[in-house]
Amino acid sequence: MSDRLDFERDGIDWPNREASRFVTAAGLSWHVQIMGQGPVALLVHGTGASTHSYGQLARILAKRFTVVVPDLPGHGFTDLPSSERLSLPGMAEDLGLLLQALNLRPMLAVGHSAGAAILVQMSLAGHSTPQALVSINGALLPFGSIAGQFFAPFAKLLALNPFLPWFVSWRAANFDAVAQTISNTGSTIAPEDIARYGRLFQTGNHVSAALGMLANWDLFALERDLHRLAVPLTLAVGSGDRAIAPEDAFRVRDLVPGAEVVLLQGLGHLAHEERPEELAEIVAGAAQAAVGVAAA
Repeated sequence: MSDRLDFERDGIDWPNREASRFVTAAGLSWHVQIMGQGPVALLVHGTGASTHSYGQLARILAKRFTVVVPDLPGHGFTDLPSSERLSLPGMAEDLGLLLQALNLRPMLAVGHSAGAAILVQMSLAGHSTPQALVSINGALLPFGSIAGQFFAPFAKLLALNPFLPWFVSWRAANFDAVAQTISNTGSTIAPEDIARYGRLFQTGNHVSAALGMLANWDLFALERDLHRLAVPLTLAVGSGDRAIAPEDAFRVRDLVPGAEVVLLQGLGHLAHEERPEELAEIVAGAAQAAVGVAAA
């Protein structure tokens, strides 16, 4: 296990490597991929993932958008921040500072899982003002009340345990164990992408960042504020998602004025990796509905 990935060594086969750059913002060195031309579309991955999860979807969207895909703090090739910056407001603010450093104002924002929560928080706090927001199996609601009250303190204990990242990395060295973890989300992805998740899970900073997010996030507060979201919200939901209950999207729809649910039959939590062309159509449709951007 290493503390962090090295781009020259570990990123040699990274999807869309030619679009990668490193940018300093919020006291961190960020790995960001920028490609294409047109209105700016910001793509934010979820907990434990990286830019690689948007590899195919980003290339498709780059035909009509300027696509911006960062590694979140501590994830992939981006620096690990202090633990308090791994809170939802902290990550939203720091991602906003990255956009300032890039001098970019996204017209469209796409978030997978926890990435959707970050984008909603950014919009609510004024760190970004997209004209359309697409959530892919978004983690926008807390777990059930009893589990939710238990999970955060438990995650804090896990995050403070210096041996846990080493244990996770040991398990990640086993391809079958990583493949089973992915399968448990309800998704089937290519072996090379499973191997990239394994590479990430063998990195101390990456594991620490994922655990830090679990320990520091307060989705109860986000749920209370969802009614204030003024950005048109499309909720793309895999019918086979085993990580986040598909029913949650319909609860969110009832909380956010004008929100729309699009059910993705037969797809799991990593729907955007399973059928990127289908997700690209949904994203382009959301942009066209919001501001008339051509869908092809």
